[in-house]
Amino acid sequence: MKKLLCALLVAMLAVTMLATALAESEKLNFHVGIVTGTVSQSEDDRRGAEAFQAKYGEDVVKLATYPDNFPDEKETVVQTIVNLADDKDMKVIVVNQGVPGTAEAFRKIKEIRDDIICICGESQEDLPVIAEAADLVVVNDFVSRGYLIIKTAADLGCKTFVHISFPRHLGIESLSRRLAVMQEAGKELGVEIVMETAPDPTSDVGVAGAQQYILEKTPEWVQTYGTDSAYFCTNDAHTEPLLKQLLAYGGYFIEADLPSPLMGYPGALGVDLTEANGDFTKILETVEAAVVEKGGAGRFGTWAFSYGYASSYALAQHGVNVVLGNSELTEMDDISDAFHDVSNVDWNGANYTDATTGVKTENLFLVYQDTYIMGEPGTFMGTPDVEIPEKYYTVH
Repeated sequence: MKKLLCALLVAMLAVTMLATALAESEKLNFHVGIVTGTVSQSEDDRRGAEAFQAKYGEDVVKLATYPDNFPDEKETVVQTIVNLADDKDMKVIVVNQGVPGTAEAFRKIKEIRDDIICICGESQEDLPVIAEAADLVVVNDFVSRGYLIIKTAADLGCKTFVHISFPRHLGIESLSRRLAVMQEAGKELGVEIVMETAPDPTSDVGVAGAQQYILEKTPEWVQTYGTDSAYFCTNDAHTEPLLKQLLAYGGYFIEADLPSPLMGYPGALGVDLTEANGDFTKILETVEAAVVEKGGAGRFGTWAFSYGYASSYALAQHGVNVVLGNSELTEMDDISDAFHDVSNVDWNGANYTDATTGVKTENLFLVYQDTYIMGEPGTFMGTPDVEIPEKYYTVH
């Protein structure tokens, strides 16, 4: 009996030590900062940051947000990012999305703290500019997606593709280049590309005014272009009202600018995802059921896992892995692993190639995942396996 008791005590001690070791492995002796937009502008980005903070604790992970009207408050954007470097234990700073001012902020940080790893997700600044200032930049693969979104629309039988944006966004190199690829793909695949302009949510009309415009115009667009038309908007705030009206009046939605089952769908469908609590399998199932109930089967798509959520979390985790010596900063496989670990789906990616020079940027990566069209059952479109004609990589 004594031997058995001793064995049990040893076993219990071993389990306790293992549990303690695992708990300690989640604790870091350095800090991580994540800057995102607010929930009203970039909910997925913020939720991913909050989830990462929940993993390591508020004492380790410091969160901040840039203002909604960031184009007119660049100094605030810069200062918000730079302030994180005042923390002597700060080793990684992630900005997702990299709004104007991010490159300047990273340059200022490097002047005073070159030991801090500066990572940018989804830059809104010129890519050569942010790539020079940041240690790592990861954006959605706007080149591949420019072709694949149109191909998916064509595969679903769409005759017209309506691209909704505004001048500020069209001045962003990645967005304008994606549009150019879409237009070229439309010619090849027999889909007419139509341009529509909507108010910028950062303008005087604000988010509410921009969303009201979409609510009012979408029924007119569907009447003009027909129910076999597909729609795409470059701004997150436009997505919810667009989805709401397309569900009501007809039309297709291949995927959002920054795809996610959380991007616009919950509000448009009126579904409560409180119990899902970051479980994207459950989130997708709930959203899909609501889409089908409203007659949208086969017409509405997304990525199975949120891009914005994954970027905030995965880029921060990748930074941690690099500091701990477990990953290489600009190794695509290590970046993909970080995205896979948070999402449990596969990601494709490659270095950015300049359209005019053909030169690759070693610290700038483009990533994407498969398009999922919701239905009974839903369908993955197999986009990562599509061979994209070489000519599209130099379209701009």
